[in-house]
Amino acid sequence: MNKIFIDGQVGTTGLQIHSRLKYRTDIEIIEIDNKYRKDASVRKEVINSSDVVILCLPDEAAKESVSLIDSHNVRVLDASSAHRVSEGWTYGLPELSKNQTLNISSAQRVSNPGCYPTGAVLLLNPLISTGLLDGNYPYSVNAVSGYTGGGRDAINRFEDSTRSDYISSTSRRYALHHEHKHIKEMQEYSGLGQKPIFQPAYGSYRQGIVLQIPIHLNAHKTGLTDDILRQTLLSYYADSAFIKVLNKSETLNIEGLDPEIHNNTNNITLAVFSPEGTDHVVLAAIYDNLGKGASGAAVQNLEIMLNLVPSDGKVLALD
Repeated sequence: MNKIFIDGQVGTTGLQIHSRLKYRTDIEIIEIDNKYRKDASVRKEVINSSDVVILCLPDEAAKESVSLIDSHNVRVLDASSAHRVSEGWTYGLPELSKNQTLNISSAQRVSNPGCYPTGAVLLLNPLISTGLLDGNYPYSVNAVSGYTGGGRDAINRFEDSTRSDYISSTSRRYALHHEHKHIKEMQEYSGLGQKPIFQPAYGSYRQGIVLQIPIHLNAHKTGLTDDILRQTLLSYYADSAFIKVLNKSETLNIEGLDPEIHNNTNNITLAVFSPEGTDHVVLAAIYDNLGKGASGAAVQNLEIMLNLVPSDGKVLALD
């Protein structure tokens, strides 16, 4: 029986991962009594008695947990952003390439992707790596996420109307004065020659992401069309269990993008839109920021690391 310790189980991502794992019979979840949760000596003992420790912590706390490991048998799945571009860590996006699942299965240290980079990388990497899109193009990534993406504080600010800093607006643009921590990850795994311009926002709903990347076709390969881009994505993800790429007919029949269509699943939909009368396309990804963007991806990676029978990708209701 594989022993799993979720370090940071009481946080948003930790709760979701626990909910997805708690009824499985092929793993044992190790838990610490709440009064010892911040006791480093207790945590160290539990961490080193685990087969896999899943880190659902702020970045510095995640680094501290890794420093407590002295057993070579302990494997780590880090859901924070602390190690996503760090040497010695495997990027936990199984669909990144044909070899990535194998890389994850044998890795001692796996870093779970960020919610926003998941969509951006899945859209851009196949198109840049095949030479259809120019990696040096000045990309712009625009995304709206459910406010759970901001963690406990953002959730409280959107849901508790008694707070002095209560957010009542239907949409809130943020990260206005600093570089978002996901930018390096987007650049690294999409194959970009320069940092993308990233514009994130929270909507007044709990979970779900719509991410869009506008691209001028005439700045890339001669003769490039929306059909070529779409077919490349369709072929690249043809065998993926969780990624659906819309064909041309399905794309034309969509009137709008609903960020909540994949909530509580590990599914993601990718699409290429070509507005009539323009020379550009818009790449789009729709998925759950708590699913494929966080806990769903973590469970998918855990199953690969331990060679477990995959679940259906759905999350059980939280208690």
